[in-house]
Formats: sequence, C-alpha cells, structure tokens
Amino acid sequence: MSAPAGHSQRTLPALISLGVLNHIVLAGSRVTVSLYALSLSQSPFVVGTLMGLYSFLPMWLAVGAGRLSDRIGVRRPLAIGSLGIAIGAALPWVFQGVPVLFATTALIGLSFMVFQVAAQNATGALGPPSERAKNFGLLALGYSISGFTGPLMAGLLIDHTDFKWTFLVLALLPLVPVIVLARGGLALPPPHPAHQHAVSGGVIELFRNRHLRRVFTINALFAVAWDLHTFFIPIYGARLELSASRIGVILAAFAAATFAVRLAMPWIARRFAEFEVLTAALFVAGAAYALFPFVGSVGALMALSFTLGLALGSGQPMVMSLLHGLAPAGRMGEAAGLRMSIINASTFAVPLIFGAIGSSLGIGPVFWLVGASLAGGGFFARRPSRD
Repeated sequence: MSAPAGHSQRTLPALISLGVLNHIVLAGSRVTVSLYALSLSQSPFVVGTLMGLYSFLPMWLAVGAGRLSDRIGVRRPLAIGSLGIAIGAALPWVFQGVPVLFATTALIGLSFMVFQVAAQNATGALGPPSERAKNFGLLALGYSISGFTGPLMAGLLIDHTDFKWTFLVLALLPLVPVIVLARGGLALPPPHPAHQHAVSGGVIELFRNRHLRRVFTINALFAVAWDLHTFFIPIYGARLELSASRIGVILAAFAAATFAVRLAMPWIARRFAEFEVLTAALFVAGAAYALFPFVGSVGALMALSFTLGLALGSGQPMVMSLLHGLAPAGRMGEAAGLRMSIINASTFAVPLIFGAIGSSLGIGPVFWLVGASLAGGGFFARRPSRD
C-alpha cells in the first residue's frame, strides 16, 4: 500500500534522517566497543566475539521483526528499535567493564535490525512503484553518510573525552527518533490492508516463489561479496606489507564508490530496470574479484576497490525495490526481514568459512571462487523470468 506522493516527499527525508541518527550509533559503537575492549587488555578473540554479536540475534530474529511490522504497522517497531539502541549505547555509561559490552552489542544490533526492517517496509510504501528504486537509493545514501560519520565522531570523542562520555553522546542521538515517533511527527504508512487476509506460510513459502528466490539468491551473493571485501582486504594488504594507512585508503575507496553510486541512483533508476542494474553489478564485481590476486600496488587495489564499491553499492536499492514489488501483499516486512537474516548470516559466516579456505588454499582461490560465483549470478540475473 503506497502513501500519497505528498506524504512521500515530506516523510521520506525525515525517515532517512532518523535512520541516519540511529546508524551513526551502530557504526560509532563498533569502533568504541572495539577500542574500549582493547583498552581493557582483551584478546582479539573477545573483540571478534563482541563484533559477531551485532549480527547474531538479527540473523535469527529479523523475519519475526518483519512480520511484526506487517501486522502492527511500522511506527511502533521504529520507536522500539530507536529506544533499544539508546539503552544499549547507554549501558557502558552506567556500568563499567567488559561484561556490559556483550549486552551492548547484542542490544544495539537487535534494536537497529528492528528499526531497519520497519524503515525498509515504510520506504517501499512511500510514493508510487516507479519511485521505489530511487527512494531505496536515497535511504542507502543516508546510511553511506552515517557509515562514515559514526566512526569519525566516535574516534574524535574518544580522543577528546573518554569512552564513558562517548557512549553517552551516542545514547542521546536515538532519543530524537524516539521523541519524533512517539509524538506522531511522521505520516507513516499504515499496515497493508491485505495483511489481515495474508496467510504466512513462513520462509519456505517465500522461497517457493521463483521470482523472490531469484532476488534472495542475488542478495546473498552481494552480501558475501561485501563482507569478503571488508574481511580480506586488510589481510591481503598486510601480506603485501602495506601500511595501515594505505590499507585504510583502499577501504575508503570502496566506501567512496558506494556513496557515489547511491548519489547517482535516481538517475540510474530512471534509465535502467532493476535486473539490468543487478546483472551488470554482478558481472563487474565478479571481474574485480578475479583481478585482485594479480595486483599488488596501492593504486591498482584502490581502483579495483572503487570498481567493486560501484557494483555492490548499486545492488541494495534495486534488491529492495524488487522485493517490495514481488512480496505477497501484506508480507513486505517479512520479506525484508528474510533479506536481513541472509545479510547477517553472511556477516557471521564469511570470516569463518573463507578464513578457513584462505588459510589452507591461499587468498587467491578465495577471490576467484567468489568472482566465479558472482559471474554465475550475473548469468542467473539476466535470465528471462517467466511470468
């Protein structure tokens, strides 16, 4: 059920702004929790476990969160998610030590997932179907900004204050969404009228729909490719004996590309269909991964990372647009939750699986395996879909 165009023009920028505030806390808390744990002389294993908790509960509970937003509407999940983020960030301000960090990461990760699934549900319902890809591109653009702002702000606060006050500042940001949503400040779309007649057959039923199965498969490939870049580029750079700053520049090139392509998404969405963009993105990403093991200079690695960022950054808005159009009536939140589960499963599993492969076979075969999978996904995406 789409909201009127006037509501979309007013509500979408406000919804994105609230999402940016919450995402700043998610991104900033990752840096703050990691550095705080290390300052307490914790091992890399403990830090890795803390980071894994951001995605562990969302991996299992995202589908349920999507069903909730379908059933009761998006306002309460948006508000509850924002409040949970605020509480999670405030815990280390109240309680000191490592144990509280486990509660913080689990609660922030779970709460942001609840907010994000509801926000995606609402974004797809704002405006006509022809505007969906553009709207999801704008939402992704906002998160690109907060993904950069959060770590930067956290680093500056840690350097100029301390960990305790950094957590407090992060905890204050989600209170803005809580207040706005509690006061009814946004004209959000109501529950889909078809939901009361929709019979949820669970995740299996969604996968039985060949069109949705196609989109979920493509989404999984994008998730694996994104997580592999985040995990393996620092390892590959270290093996090439690159400095930390040069590795950071290579990763920054990827982030800059995702921002640039999402900035151009309204133009792209007007000229190309979703599957056309996804097909091109999969082929380009596959080619980039195939070339990584053959380059060793910073400039070449930056170019490949930037190219990969352009490809992968264009995927999420198109996947979300397709999901909203293909999901059964009244079950868009459930479909978005399933997509979120796939992404969090990738975040949790990629370091384990590909780390083991890389340790036994080397990094090159890992890049080539993922590149071949992405290329295969390109052929799969371009295949005509029978109605």
